[in-house]
Amino acid sequence: MRLSEVKNNETVIITKVLGHGSFRKRITEMGFVRGKEVKVIKNAPFKGPIEFKIMDYNITLRRSEANLIEVVSLNEAKAHIQPSFEGVIDQEILKQSATEKGKVINIALVGNPNCGKTTLFNYLSGSKEHVGNYSGVTISAKEASFKKHGYQFNLVDLPGTYSLTAYSPEEIYVRKYIWKETPDIVLNVVDSSNLERNLFLTTQLIDMDIKVVCALNMYDELLKNKSRLNYEKMGKMMGIPIIPTISSKGKGIDDLLKKAIEVYEDRDPIVRHIHINYGQEIEKSVQRIRAKIKENKPITDKISSRFMALKLLEKDSETFFNLSRYSNFDEIKQITKDESKRIESLYNEDSETIITDAKYGFIAGALKENFKQKLHPGKSRSDKIDRFLTHPLLGMPIFVILIFVAFYCTFTIGSYPMGWIESLVASLSELVAKLMSPGMLRDLITNGIIDGTGSVLVFLPNILILFFFISIMEDSGYMARAAFIMDKIMHSFGLHGRSFIPMIMGFGCNVPAIMATRTLRSPNDRLLTMLIIPFMSCSARLPVYVLFISAFFPSHPGIVLVGIYFTGIFIAFLMAQLFNKTIFKSKETPFVLELPPYRIPTFRNVLIHMWDKTWQYLKKIGGVILVGVIIIWALGYFPRETDASDAISAQIEQLQHSQEQPVNQEKIHQLKLSREAVRLQNSYLGQIGQFVEPVMHPLGFDWKMSVSLLAGLPAKEIVVSTMGVLYQVDDDQQASLTQKLRQERYPTGPKQGQLVISVPVALAFLVFVLIYFPCIGVIATIKNESGKLFWAIFTMVYTTTLAWVLSFITLHIARFFF
Repeated sequence: MRLSEVKNNETVIITKVLGHGSFRKRITEMGFVRGKEVKVIKNAPFKGPIEFKIMDYNITLRRSEANLIEVVSLNEAKAHIQPSFEGVIDQEILKQSATEKGKVINIALVGNPNCGKTTLFNYLSGSKEHVGNYSGVTISAKEASFKKHGYQFNLVDLPGTYSLTAYSPEEIYVRKYIWKETPDIVLNVVDSSNLERNLFLTTQLIDMDIKVVCALNMYDELLKNKSRLNYEKMGKMMGIPIIPTISSKGKGIDDLLKKAIEVYEDRDPIVRHIHINYGQEIEKSVQRIRAKIKENKPITDKISSRFMALKLLEKDSETFFNLSRYSNFDEIKQITKDESKRIESLYNEDSETIITDAKYGFIAGALKENFKQKLHPGKSRSDKIDRFLTHPLLGMPIFVILIFVAFYCTFTIGSYPMGWIESLVASLSELVAKLMSPGMLRDLITNGIIDGTGSVLVFLPNILILFFFISIMEDSGYMARAAFIMDKIMHSFGLHGRSFIPMIMGFGCNVPAIMATRTLRSPNDRLLTMLIIPFMSCSARLPVYVLFISAFFPSHPGIVLVGIYFTGIFIAFLMAQLFNKTIFKSKETPFVLELPPYRIPTFRNVLIHMWDKTWQYLKKIGGVILVGVIIIWALGYFPRETDASDAISAQIEQLQHSQEQPVNQEKIHQLKLSREAVRLQNSYLGQIGQFVEPVMHPLGFDWKMSVSLLAGLPAKEIVVSTMGVLYQVDDDQQASLTQKLRQERYPTGPKQGQLVISVPVALAFLVFVLIYFPCIGVIATIKNESGKLFWAIFTMVYTTTLAWVLSFITLHIARFFF
């Protein structure tokens, strides 16, 4: 708990002091250090100051100051003592116990995109967070805890950011987290191969006056380039200890943790707060603004007044907003305006640019003294590779070939384990059917749960293979090149170059892809990208594609699958062009995308990515898909008897009891199949399907296909599981779902005996699945990210309408060829 929460006359022991450096220094000088006993004398009314007794003298703190001191009660300290302790529990033992309880270090990982921060997080925590080698992969903070060297470490992996300026959501998120959560240590992960750019963020952390430990990551690349860095000397210059690490191999990690403990315990001699010199005139302005900010004590307890003054001079909107509720805000605003005007007139340059230049000047000075690079750095390995992969003429064909290879392998290699799982599911269903007596429970387990979930499970190998290739492209750095290659095309369709990254992420899942649009600074660019991401075929649609392609296009599965994916991209581009000329009319923002160096993906990271997708898929099968399967089965199982099915039952009974001629077993079998088909058609599910069928009939879809599409609203995999339930109308358990789709015929009506799903109908169905209503999770995410329900409803309506129109066109064009 916090010291501000302690009641009158209660005694507690201090475990931790939070806040920035100057606050901690001031408060510890007053005696508020870990292990000290504090007694609350009285709380002033109306949440006023609190009087304490510490080290035999009374002292008063503001409530905001007391709120930055963590304490434990004497009872809590007593409870923390080991049960094996046999001595007398006196006051000193209690203080020691409280000190042990305070051995919890909260660490925030901060760094540029592609610096290896998430790899370090995964190694430290054993977590399975995916690492993508492009900006924007980490959208929200990820947390983990572990114990080491007698301490508990609580890790938070914050989004990758180049700066702490209030431009992008990531920058604002990271800054707010440091301010509000006040981590004990900020672990600044720096890419050794790009020191100048990475250290810019470090200079902002220095201005914040917080405890920082620097992980000089990918140190092997620096040595490989025959460069040398005197990191110990540079750490002393910056007041920040620097530890070389290779997070992908786990090297230097233990030293990093030991250094974090030393800094936490205030035992490291390097740690000191330095002031980056911004020049005489800037420093004068900083002091004048700081004097006004310091009048607001509550905010300066957590945030360095120097940092805030610099941000005000940089015209940082978030800082102005944070100070807007204070009584002297108008004075702060006016003095900031005056000082900015004064500086800009002196230097004939924008104040933000002047401060940025000063930071890079500080970095250049530190590197000049401590960093030695090889004299004639030739073209790097990444530059040589990029000569081909980002070539103006070769780049696009290479990209298309790589995508085609990924999809071809997804089918070719995946077909073997897919067949094994299919046989296993069929054998399991047959075994259960033999062991159980006929009835509702057997039908639920065999035709419902096993056939329904099994029909989705068989596509797990395909998803694993596809994400293996996507992981390789992401982790190697090629995905950023793909965005670079696509930039010109995207601009011609009114899309921002950065939109390509969320669109590519949409091939995995549309939900995180929509969240990744936060990297786009323009609200219109964000919203436009959100509206077209549903056309990116997520992994949930892949089982539907594989099922229909395997059934109706077995000769050229790779080409058809690539065609579907590129059709989605093409439709997205066309809709972006349409929206850009009608709904969104805004200026283009510059396309700036980092091209990180190529790196060989580690087997561990690729495995983590594949396992993550596998686990998500299995959880979905055991969760929403299983529930959906049971609901679909129940709707299809009841009612058991109808007038039509009773009439067929009477015919069967009449044939079975006929004495005039030998019983025709084949005819009885056909009648039983007809009875089951009629019963299913008249079930609740059949009634729903027939209600929807008139709308879908022009597309060539029967009621079973219509119901499957409706069932796919929660998750697209349920389309396949629903078909797995609906098409199990005979007792041939060995026949696969693909065979049954090919053999399905109309049982009654004018088309009786004709195939239900022809090649044109299959194509129209694939187009409909590609475009129509994205899953409910996507709709909810669009609502949350856009902040308006209108855009969520708009997405539902326009995608489904477009799906119907394009499926209708596809059906009639395909009939000319098939």
